[in-house]
Amino acid sequence: MAVVPPGFARAELFPPLTKRTLTMYKAIRKNPSAAQADAGILNALRDIPVSALSDNMHRNVGSVGLHPYQRPGKKTMAGTAVTVRSRGGDNLTYLRALEFCRPGDVLVLDAGGDLNNAVVGGILSFYAASIGVAGIVIDGAIRDVAEIRDRDFPVYARGVTHRGPYKDGPGEINVPVSVGGMVVNPGDIVVGDQDGLLAIPQADVEQVTEKARAVLKAEAETMRAMKEGRWDRAFIDALEARCNN
Repeated sequence: MAVVPPGFARAELFPPLTKRTLTMYKAIRKNPSAAQADAGILNALRDIPVSALSDNMHRNVGSVGLHPYQRPGKKTMAGTAVTVRSRGGDNLTYLRALEFCRPGDVLVLDAGGDLNNAVVGGILSFYAASIGVAGIVIDGAIRDVAEIRDRDFPVYARGVTHRGPYKDGPGEINVPVSVGGMVVNPGDIVVGDQDGLLAIPQADVEQVTEKARAVLKAEAETMRAMKEGRWDRAFIDALEARCNN
């Protein structure tokens, strides 16, 4: 039995739970999805490796520690971010967020890096693919990896566990989130391939795409020079001299 300090009424220490007390928070805070990126831009991004895009964003962006679990494909995942922040190991908000996704969107879930419970598995990833979602990114755990690896549908996660999710909330939809140390805002363009993930603000995407194409063109010329034995390695001397000064 709890001891009540002198001068305190028991009711002050243990007030009755009212209906208001029990409903002070909403299970899910919902915001509208941001405008989708131009379809032409997304199609262009699907032909550009993430590394070429990253090289034109100063190499200081991108997620760390999230891995691709889908079957390797030839195309880059690209889509408009619908974001979710949830309690670790809980997928109630993810379930609701599927209603906010349009064909071509990427669902980005910040589960705090929790690996105790999987928030997505084979069934929910299959459903996301069936409604046209372009991919799923989870800073948390998944399960049913064998099923996911048999498909082309992109799924990125921090890890794997057999334990299933809770469905209690709370959570938020379409708010800024962090996945693998990478900030993703609703409406950002999320791209991913076997090398990792990148979030590009829509305002920057045309410039980044144009520069990435230039990088790919220069790399193709370098490969031709290597094959023909005419690769000019003088730039190495210049780099070493710069480091020595």
